[in-house]
Amino acid sequence: MIAGVKIIKLEGHVDDRGFLIELLRNDDQHFVKFGQLYLVESFARGTIRAFHKHSYMWEYFYVFRGNSKFVLVDDNNNSDTYEQIMTVVIGEKNQSLLVVPPGVFHGHMSLDNNTLLIAISSEVYRKESPDETRIAYDSFNFDWSIKPR
Repeated sequence: MIAGVKIIKLEGHVDDRGFLIELLRNDDQHFVKFGQLYLVESFARGTIRAFHKHSYMWEYFYVFRGNSKFVLVDDNNNSDTYEQIMTVVIGEKNQSLLVVPPGVFHGHMSLDNNTLLIAISSEVYRKESPDETRIAYDSFNFDWSIKPR
């Protein structure tokens, strides 16, 4: 596991009225602060959105509809897990909140059509001076393909 990254299993509640799940509370140990919330929908299975990192912003990801494969790479050169790569699948089949700290490159690939992701960031996005470094999806020689098993 990359230093600072957390995968928080979430427990939903279902009854005859429907479904409820708490994603993030301001009294959670992993909560930093609220900047903004946004939705990302990927229309087609296999859509890749990668890679970027932030220097001071934290991000929290929850896949509301469908499933996504996340790839994370530690770019904090003072970290014990520097250059470590990890993957995790979250979504309807693994309801979890993915916590990504600053300095970790991250991206995701939708595993289903019409995947809907909820992202919460600790900072507001500023178009004129965004806190992000973007690199190509094929960086780190990462193979995004799904391997037969």
